[in-house]
Parts: sequence; C-alpha cells; structure tokens
Amino acid sequence: MIRVLLVNEIRLMCNVVASVLEDESDIEVIGRVTSVDEALDRAPESDVMLVSTRLPGNGALKLITAMAEADPSAKVLALGLTESKEHVLRYVEAGADGYVLKDNSVDEMLTRIRAAYRDKALVSPKIAAALMSRVTEWAQLFADIEAGINESAGLTPRELEILELIGQGLTNQEIADRLFIEVGTVKNHVHSILQKLDVSSRQDAAAYLAVVK
Repeated sequence: MIRVLLVNEIRLMCNVVASVLEDESDIEVIGRVTSVDEALDRAPESDVMLVSTRLPGNGALKLITAMAEADPSAKVLALGLTESKEHVLRYVEAGADGYVLKDNSVDEMLTRIRAAYRDKALVSPKIAAALMSRVTEWAQLFADIEAGINESAGLTPRELEILELIGQGLTNQEIADRLFIEVGTVKNHVHSILQKLDVSSRQDAAAYLAVVK
C-alpha cells in the first residue's frame, strides 16, 4: 500500500482528494492536514505527501525544503502548479519529487503518485529541458566554487550554496527566504562554514570566497 498524506489549506479539498484516492486498492490516505507543522508531525507515517502549493506564507516550499533537509528519501509532490518553467523549477529545486498540474486529470494524479513512490519522476519535455539547463548552470557554479576552495574545508553542497549567498552580501534572513529554510538553520550552516574555513566572521568567509573564485 502507498501511504499518502494530504496537505491542503482547505480541509474540504483534502476530503475531495481523499475520496478519489480511497477508491484505489493500492493507496491508503493516512492523514489530512492543513498546516506545515501538522504535515511535519505526520510525515514519518507516509510514503508520499501530496502538498498544495496554495498553503499560506509559501508553506508548500517551506515544507518541501524542510522534508528535503530532514529526510531526503521522503517523497513529496507539489499539487496545483501551472506548467510554467519558473513555477515548476522553483518547487523541484526546493526538493519536490514531482508535481501535479492544475489541469491534470485524476488518472494523471494517480500515475504521478505511483511514480513518486517508485522513485520515478514524470515531467513534460519542456520541463525536462528546463531542468537539464538548470542542472548545467548549477554544476558550473559549484565547479567554479569547489575548484577554488581547499578540499580540506569539506563544505557540503548546502554550505557551498550558503557561502555563495554570503558572498553576495545577503543576511541570514535573506538567505533563509531565498532557500525557504528557517533562519536558525542558516545560522547553524554559517557557524559550520566559519569553523571549516577557519575564519571568524562572515566578512572573512566572503573574502575567502572572493580570493579563491
């Protein structure tokens, strides 16, 4: 059975989607929640989370990012997107394992849930091309950074990303908003970066980055 957790700001919509899923012999709806906090509490019980992109306060992006940080193996689908490259990429880059478009049919939604459960991602040719282009951009960015940073620093990909944003002059809050993570998480990463680079301030870290790039 595929255990699905529904996350939607409107409980009635949770009930509507649940009524569809419960007709499937291989799918079990294990919960219907309306907030990010509730979703995080119930997440360990689920195989796939179906998350509405209309959650208040960028809730879907925050939830997807939190799940990617806490449990990279978790399967999260963004529900209700338009097939805009920028719109879809925003959620995929946050850590979504797939998406269900506003105009997808019930059968397409079921197919995407089953695909996510089996570690498969279903995307249109247009989105696939955009993803490949974005992967190339990020690969070049990190290659440029990593080539200049001493291997002994041992920065993680997330720390490298945050170091780059520090170099752009962003504050912890601005970095948190950009990456859709908590400001406390950013502070922890910054502390780790300073330790690994053996510097005492953000300015020193930014200077280090400027020297090696």
